[in-house]
Amino acid sequence: MNITKDTVVTLQYRVADSNGRLIEQSKTPMVYLHGGYENTLPKIEEALEGKDAGHEVTLDLQPEDAFGVRDESLVRVIPKSEFPPGVKVGGQLQGHTDDGTPHVFHVMKIKGPEVHLDGNHPLAGKALKFHLKVTAVRPATAEEIAHRHVHGEHGHHH
Repeated sequence: MNITKDTVVTLQYRVADSNGRLIEQSKTPMVYLHGGYENTLPKIEEALEGKDAGHEVTLDLQPEDAFGVRDESLVRVIPKSEFPPGVKVGGQLQGHTDDGTPHVFHVMKIKGPEVHLDGNHPLAGKALKFHLKVTAVRPATAEEIAHRHVHGEHGHHH
């Protein structure tokens, strides 16, 4: 079966930086609903459209096609006194962008009385190599299409 809109795609993946250094590798397969539901990167969908199980591809994506270019307005320094005790590097906080949109910020470092936050995706600004191997393709159920994501094994559970 070929990958088309409203098919469920199972794939193994590896993500490396532009120098080929491994960043992330799938331990369990990634399963997503294909067809513009924003369940994966548009360039990945584009590369897999019409392919079937067994297809392998390596994509070289620029930052704007991967996790975006860095937005320096999402970097903040906030007094430690404004945080609850126990704030740690690597933690995540719900905050707001300059226009008031809710946004998740990562605690990058704590320097004396200051906490340094970054709201960019950890891979923002990086060119990445994605190696993808399609292991299965099946038709999506009506419920999956209605909910715009995969249900069941490796998908989303209620």
